[in-house]
Amino acid sequence: MSVAADDPASAVVEPGDRIWTIPNLLSVLRLLGVPLFLWLLLGPHADGWAVVVLAVSAVTDWADGKLARLLGQTSKLGTLLDPAADRLYILSTLVAFLIRGIIPWWLVAILVLRDLMTGGSLLLLRRYGYQALQVHYLGKAATFSLLYAFPLLLLAQGASMVAHVVLPIAYAFMIWGTALYVWAGIVYVMQVLALVQKERASR
Repeated sequence: MSVAADDPASAVVEPGDRIWTIPNLLSVLRLLGVPLFLWLLLGPHADGWAVVVLAVSAVTDWADGKLARLLGQTSKLGTLLDPAADRLYILSTLVAFLIRGIIPWWLVAILVLRDLMTGGSLLLLRRYGYQALQVHYLGKAATFSLLYAFPLLLLAQGASMVAHVVLPIAYAFMIWGTALYVWAGIVYVMQVLALVQKERASR
């Protein structure tokens, strides 16, 4: 997620220009897993392997940010790859789940509209010469909730005892993840508008 920090003026990221870093390689691996994940869900319906791919993605999502800070390897490419991988996994999962009838269309619409809203705000931000804003804990919490909800929703398919136990937990993560995702988007838009207003006032 690319959600702004609490102080918009201090949230502007000034990363380096390095490309070949460990965090960037992890982000690329996550991106390469997206088509595999989609194929597993929509082709052979190999839900177990799809859950494994999603779990690996969640681990590398945590690891690339952690390593970037520990190793001092924050980069401009990384600030693009990390949120791009997050959004691609979420979007591909939503599309696959919609096709398979696992989630309703209106839930997909809410999450897609949220991304369109933040995407438009990012374009406005760059128009005024600002780069991406720092990752906010709210956006990361939303992403993790959704990435927990998705495999649980897969496990909840069917009529087994495990499915009945997992289903309410999956819905809980999905509801919280969606709420946090929308909330994080609203925070992002508000902070972008604050930066734009400040820029206009200084001219």
